[in-house]
Amino acid sequence: MTPAPRPLPNWLWRTLLVGLAPLLLAQGRHTRRVTPRLPEPTGPRHGQQGQGPVLRLLILGDSAAAGVGVSTQHEALSGCLLRSLPHTHHVQWQLMARTGTTTADALVQLQRQRPQPVDVALVSLGVNDVTAMVRTRTWLQQQHALLHTLTTAWGAQHVLLTQVPPMHAFAALPQPLRAMLGWRAQHLNQCLEQALPAWGLPASPLAVPHVADAHALASDGFHPGPSTYRVWGQAAAHAIQALCIAAASKP
Repeated sequence: MTPAPRPLPNWLWRTLLVGLAPLLLAQGRHTRRVTPRLPEPTGPRHGQQGQGPVLRLLILGDSAAAGVGVSTQHEALSGCLLRSLPHTHHVQWQLMARTGTTTADALVQLQRQRPQPVDVALVSLGVNDVTAMVRTRTWLQQQHALLHTLTTAWGAQHVLLTQVPPMHAFAALPQPLRAMLGWRAQHLNQCLEQALPAWGLPASPLAVPHVADAHALASDGFHPGPSTYRVWGQAAAHAIQALCIAAASKP
């Protein structure tokens, strides 16, 4: 796997961004033109499984949450997560995800739709915010508003925020665009992790272990492949199980 870029101060990233702007714009246009557009996988986007206490689960986000990169939801995040959850709860789940969704898009979707109470929300957002060059302050404000909506109107007891993936490893992106977006993704992750304690909301970042095998990326070199979805689903299931154990132990 491509080594992670060393952290850059935000001022230096912006200086490089300005200096490289013509090249980065040209590379971005070329990448969009030549990268295959993979469809969202087929399969159910809601359902239920297991027996026991009810666990209402929402999966919210972008094309990765939707499962782009594999052919069915069984192979995607939703399927891998559900298979990894222990059958100790009656899980009622729904998937709200669409290709191209930014944090702002997801917030509008939540605000326009009639709230459906959930216990845990698993969120996958950030890649489209990085490629759209959303400012850090704006992105943090949008993330805060998203969390507030999920934990108030939708009643989520906890929100798992999947970290922005390592874009420096996206094979579809040429250099130096790949490094620049990788730095940006890393910066947003760090800023969100620092902001979460001050917000006082029941949310935590979800780190997904890096996968370096031949199936880590989809055929487009941009979206997760089968092994990444499998590891992601397992990590999310482990976090959700820990939340359920913690909730059950409360007096």
